[in-house]
Amino acid sequence: MTTPTRSASLRWLTPNRFGLSVLLIAAFAIIPFAGSDYLLDAVLTPFLALALAALGLNLLTGYAGQVSLGSAAYLAVGAYAAYNFNLRLHGLPFLASLVAAGFVAAAVGIVFGLPSLRLRGFYLAVSTLAAQFFVQWTLTKFGWFSNNNPSGVIDAPPLAVAGLSFSGPVGRYVFSLTVVVVATLLAIRLLRSQVGRNFIALRDHEVAAKVIGVPLLRTKLLAFGVSSFLIGVAGVLWAFAYLRTVEPAGFNLDRSFEILFIIIIGGLASIRGAFLGAAFIVVFPLLLSRFGAALLDNVFDSGVLEMSQRIVIGALIIGLLIAEPRGLIALVDRVADKIRRRLFRPQPGPIRS
Repeated sequence: MTTPTRSASLRWLTPNRFGLSVLLIAAFAIIPFAGSDYLLDAVLTPFLALALAALGLNLLTGYAGQVSLGSAAYLAVGAYAAYNFNLRLHGLPFLASLVAAGFVAAAVGIVFGLPSLRLRGFYLAVSTLAAQFFVQWTLTKFGWFSNNNPSGVIDAPPLAVAGLSFSGPVGRYVFSLTVVVVATLLAIRLLRSQVGRNFIALRDHEVAAKVIGVPLLRTKLLAFGVSSFLIGVAGVLWAFAYLRTVEPAGFNLDRSFEILFIIIIGGLASIRGAFLGAAFIVVFPLLLSRFGAALLDNVFDSGVLEMSQRIVIGALIIGLLIAEPRGLIALVDRVADKIRRRLFRPQPGPIRS
């Protein structure tokens, strides 16, 4: 009679339920009061913004199978669109500006996703680079987007929603966390719907998806639109909550590759993988920097230490992908499964004669 109880407990102890509940409680109720300003401003806020951007790219690449190298362009579109909505439409609530900026980024993503109707794989990846170069050129060339600031650098307006000001490290962190949690729940709901099943069918086999009735044109453009919407919202968080300034140089090609590396390291086609990959890219280099400075600060200069940290991170990424090509999420699930099996291993019953 004990086996069904243990099996029910085993099913309940999943990352989506138990782990998620613990993380949300800690994120909302503990970290804002216990975390330092440095932790909130320089670590967790950029982590949340990049995790949301990686989630958007993962919907497109991991679930729908469409490659994109223009993620930083959609970050920039979202940031500049929110800035201009807030600047030129007086009285518009900030949340409305944020959502509208996401839709502007979605429209731009759909336009640059049109080549996916003809191109695939690396050819599609190269074509999406047009978004990166075109958006950065447009924001630099036309001063209207930056309110005719000669340097092109603009100060982001303060965060305020319904009369509540989210100023200071705690306010910006709580605002970013709330936006990311809501966006993640909506993304999960989308993936569990018919749209999400169409994404997966398109990724697995395009011809078979067409045979079973999946509308390829609409599904591809919808994937680009939803992905760009989430990345555009992440761009608002990156500019308004983290950097608190907006400049075209902050959304270069390196940022696009960084978001791509996040989903590869974290794990393709995984919501949790986007957050694990962002943690690895944002948090781990800071920890390694602190560790290296504490041990080797008197031995090597800062330049050697920085280069050594990059070498260590690169070697760890290569080793991780060789050991587990599916990313960090597969490694975490494997370890968690072993722990659950040991904790809830059925005990042998009494021997009956």
